[in-house]
This record gives sequence, structure tokens and C-alpha cells, in this order.
Amino acid sequence: VQFVESGGGFVQPGGSLRLSCTASLPGFQIFAMAWYRQAPGKEREVVSCMSKDDGSTYYADSVKGRFTISRDNAKNTAYLQMNSLRPEDTAVYTCAADPSNYYSNYDDCNVSYNYWGQGAQVTVSS
Repeated sequence: VQFVESGGGFVQPGGSLRLSCTASLPGFQIFAMAWYRQAPGKEREVVSCMSKDDGSTYYADSVKGRFTISRDNAKNTAYLQMNSLRPEDTAVYTCAADPSNYYSNYDDCNVSYNYWGQGAQVTVSS
């Protein structure tokens, strides 16, 4: 199975973007999902993750209240809705998936993943 991202781009501060991550095969509902980002010169950080069973969601403090992770199992797709974007949100965003992961808090998001998207550039600038 492959995961394909779409939806990156250029936006002014305060704007919004929605990233999508679509699985190439059915069975998406078995995957726990996460979104990572990596800015130039910085380490990769996990932005958010979402459980596969009860749909629990967790966020980095830096994006809490501005970003929303969601999933549509019928469409084999996970989303990251990003609102009130800031220049410091500029990064390559990558989705990650694994059927074996379970989350009970944000720290659980940063674990091993067997499946990764190709990455999408998000640039926030005036």
C-alpha cells in the first residue's frame, strides 16, 4: 500500500490549507495516522496523530487550536486542516501510517511508522 499526499502550497499568514493523504488500497481503517513536518535546518516533529479505533486525536502545542486531523475511511483518506497559518508553519508535511500503533497521548504519536507519504511543501509567507 502507498500513501499519496496532496494539498500543499503557498499561503499568506492567517490563511488556510488542507492536506490530504490517500491510501492506494482499501483497508485504510486499520491504520493509525499521523502528520509530521520538517522545516529547513530543523528536526522533524510530529504535528498530530489520530487513533484508528476511537478516533482520538492529539496535537503538538504549537498547532493546538489551529490544526485539525481527521479521516474518512470510506475515501481511504486522512486530512490535516491547517488554519491561522503562520510563517513558522512553513515546512514539508508528511503523513505516516501504521496498523500497529495506538495512542493515549501526544507523546505516543512519535513512534515507528512503516508507511509514509511523499511529503508536501507548505509555505506561509507574505
